[in-house]
Amino acid sequence: MIDTNALVKRWMEGDERAAEALYQHHRDRVFGLAYGLLGDVSEAEEVAQDALTYALLNIRRFDANRASFVTWLNIITVSRCRDRYRRRRFRGVALPDWMSRGKDIPDPGPGPESHLVETEERSQVWRAVRNLSPQLREAILLRYWAGHTYREISEILDCPLRTAQSRVRSAFRELRKVLAPVQNNGFDEAVVR
Repeated sequence: MIDTNALVKRWMEGDERAAEALYQHHRDRVFGLAYGLLGDVSEAEEVAQDALTYALLNIRRFDANRASFVTWLNIITVSRCRDRYRRRRFRGVALPDWMSRGKDIPDPGPGPESHLVETEERSQVWRAVRNLSPQLREAILLRYWAGHTYREISEILDCPLRTAQSRVRSAFRELRKVLAPVQNNGFDEAVVR
């Protein structure tokens, strides 16, 4: 088991191997969170690399008294995803590209997720999560996928504790409505994880 606090301390003291170990240890988890929020593999890879690079280059800004390293890293990741999501909404298509494609404007929706989802049940849950509003999606992914406490979620999303709790409950309620047929086949909180 990796001791993240010890690695952070060693990196603050200049041990580059500690920085590499932090990057390697948290890379998949940060990518997973970014992918869950953005739904696009290439964007998630860019955000994950950006978030990890920022965290490691700005390690002196990390304050262990305010949050754990994982929480701080997730704050950075969520922020980068929000920026990316805002830019994506206003992305246009250049006229020559549009004309060369026969006026076929690409769908800005999520890309194929089938290679990450092994069962149809999980695929249905994933689609339902992707259709949640960004606020609810962030909350439910931070709670059930990333395993954060409500207090950590409130810190990551920069909202009051009760708001974080409410968002998770609302997201779960929305998922239950959409997934009622799946629920009858054994859907529960464990499927969301």
